[in-house]
Amino acid sequence: MKTARRAFPRSGVLFLLAYAPIVIPSAFAQRRPAAKEPSSVSWKAPREGQPSDYAGVETCAACHHVRVLQVAKTPHAHVGMTGVAVDASCEACHGPGRAHVEAEREAEQDRSKKEAARRLIFNFQASPRDNAARCLRCHVTGQRQEFFSESQHLGVGVACNSCHSPHPPEIAQAPNQERSQLAQAKFFSVPQLPAEERWRSESLLKQTQPDLCFSCHATIRARFSLPFHHRVPEGLMKCTDCHNPHSSMNHASLAKPNWETCVGCHVEKRGPFVFEHPVVRVEGCVRCHNPHGSVTRFMLVRREVRFMCMQCHGDPNSVATSVPHSRLGFQARGECTRCHVAIHGSNFDEVFLH
Repeated sequence: MKTARRAFPRSGVLFLLAYAPIVIPSAFAQRRPAAKEPSSVSWKAPREGQPSDYAGVETCAACHHVRVLQVAKTPHAHVGMTGVAVDASCEACHGPGRAHVEAEREAEQDRSKKEAARRLIFNFQASPRDNAARCLRCHVTGQRQEFFSESQHLGVGVACNSCHSPHPPEIAQAPNQERSQLAQAKFFSVPQLPAEERWRSESLLKQTQPDLCFSCHATIRARFSLPFHHRVPEGLMKCTDCHNPHSSMNHASLAKPNWETCVGCHVEKRGPFVFEHPVVRVEGCVRCHNPHGSVTRFMLVRREVRFMCMQCHGDPNSVATSVPHSRLGFQARGECTRCHVAIHGSNFDEVFLH
């Protein structure tokens, strides 16, 4: 005897048809990669002096052959200047070089004359602000470099050429090096590019991230050695995923304002929620979490969750909302998130119970 199959309710079909255009696209919205944005840098370098003051790349290559070959592999080789007949891509950064070339030829083996000839061209041996000013003539139009002239890095003497190298033959020809010396990287086999290809694809950086950042930020390197941390030492994340090293208008030079940096990856915490945790909007995720590393799970700033919560909710005389439980009661002895499970935000309960 055949059993009759139960028909799907008509109301259920209508429900699926009505909400499918909303539910289905939202299920895939956070998984699609962002569109590739075009470069926002203007490559028309300002011209200095007269067109006759420029020597051209071929003249530069007579002495600096290796460096010219390295520059030819980068976007800097295509820098153009209006009104200059020769290919002056080297002189777009170093300035007109004809006087320098003629002085070098006349100097021969005279050291004093050679030293005077070197001063006739900009060799990036000036002050950090003057060195950066050369780069910012073009790169100031970039969206990630627009605040560098007022950045903390430049304020402490870190110029563009402190981290970037337009033509480093010693780096491009060096054998492959390990991405990080931290112990965590030993347990991961992240594919590594050859040295020259890595240099060209990673904004002409002198070293890989995070090694370049750790060369100054030693205290941050130590935090990444703690048991719970973001996977930066392992090579699965980069410092620039969260920070803009050229500075921004956000705290700690974050690439995005406040908690937007975190929810770019932790999309389940984004919201918007009907009932939101106010501290997230005011101080951000770092009020409870240490993004660089911690000895506690979830990278919390305190070992026990209840102690962290009571930093804000522990004063009964405070004007702000305090803990509604007795200090000697059973409810205040365990973890707050045992009951307040939706602590990042809830659509159903104002005290984040579900």
